[in-house]
Amino acid sequence: MKYLCLIYDNEKEWAKFPKDVQDKYMGEYMAFGDSIKKSGQYVGANQLQPTHTATVVRSRNGKVSTTDGPYAETKEQLGGYYLIEAKDLNDAIKVAARIPSARSGSIEVRPIVERNA
Repeated sequence: MKYLCLIYDNEKEWAKFPKDVQDKYMGEYMAFGDSIKKSGQYVGANQLQPTHTATVVRSRNGKVSTTDGPYAETKEQLGGYYLIEAKDLNDAIKVAARIPSARSGSIEVRPIVERNA
């Protein structure tokens, strides 16, 4: 079964880290990615640009409107994701707990709806 692990962390806190701390953190991410590739659990992953690059799109009564920036002010922002293969939710939780941002932010684990094409 596939699970999406949504990574939430505080962008403002990240920006305050010295470069060596950021580099160490990114090294942990690379090691985590390598480990789930080796285990066969890796399906895909991407880091997102900061929230100030986001555009929110709404369509109401045939009219499209856009808003710059994040949808809502929160302490933690969506920064990226891993799409993983796991036996069940417990297995997915074990994988998600190893994502470095689980220590400073949060990881939302959601099963993917898989449809036969």
